[in-house]
Amino acid sequence: MSTPAPRAVPHTAPRTTPPAAPRTVLLTGAAGGVGTLMRDLLPAYGHDLRLLDVRPVEGAPDAITADLGDRAALREAVRGVDAIVHLAGISLEAPFEKILKANIEGTYHLYEAAREEGVRRIVFASSNHAVGYTPYPRDGAPPVPVDAPRRPDTFYGLSKCFGEDLAQLYWDRHGLETVSIRIGSCFPEPTSVRMLSMWLSPADGARLFHAALTADAVGHTVVYGSSANTRLWWDLSGARALGYTPLDDSEPYAARLVAEQGELDPADPAQARLGGHFVTDPPIWPY
Repeated sequence: MSTPAPRAVPHTAPRTTPPAAPRTVLLTGAAGGVGTLMRDLLPAYGHDLRLLDVRPVEGAPDAITADLGDRAALREAVRGVDAIVHLAGISLEAPFEKILKANIEGTYHLYEAAREEGVRRIVFASSNHAVGYTPYPRDGAPPVPVDAPRRPDTFYGLSKCFGEDLAQLYWDRHGLETVSIRIGSCFPEPTSVRMLSMWLSPADGARLFHAALTADAVGHTVVYGSSANTRLWWDLSGARALGYTPLDDSEPYAARLVAEQGELDPADPAQARLGGHFVTDPPIWPY
């Protein structure tokens, strides 16, 4: 039996005036790859960032150093913030016990702290690996919709499915809104032919996070996160409905990458599915 798709609550009410940006945003995972990019880019949109990571954040002496298992520290970190961008956790494959502690229990602890402190909006970093076994669309097929059945490719991808379901529960039960963004590959530039279809430029990443933080009436909305790539594999209409306008495209990098690596081979599972090599030989979390 396939895993049921998440119920995405659409952003249906058009905005007449832009909502005020949150005054203070907790950015978890601030020392990680995406966190490092966003802590440099999001303040330009009017967000005052409070930083948290399990490791010290270079150049940010006021950042909070705490594990997501430290519930007292976590509650203190969320106290007084207007919204949370949740990037913390293990971002590669790992033994289930590690994924359970960091990504599943840790995300639950964050949602509980947000509920207890009255935070009304979370932007959750989901992943393409929640649908990693989904084949990419070929031969003119339509883009992959956000309500396609989830097909996680790893325990890591499975933890992102859990996060989406947890977000739905906290919206239905507690009225805590979430935008779950299935991030593709957020790097300064794409590094593989597959990434040409999944790339989210850092600048577009900041635009998307800002839209997710400020859109009206999101309930729990699941969207895909990438730039407006010529070779795009998935449907960005949900993200655009939040007010996201991507401005970048991976195509300027295509000629060089194809010359170096060749076109994708649809017979190779590592090249034919959204999860890429995570479906065959996932990279392992080193810590």
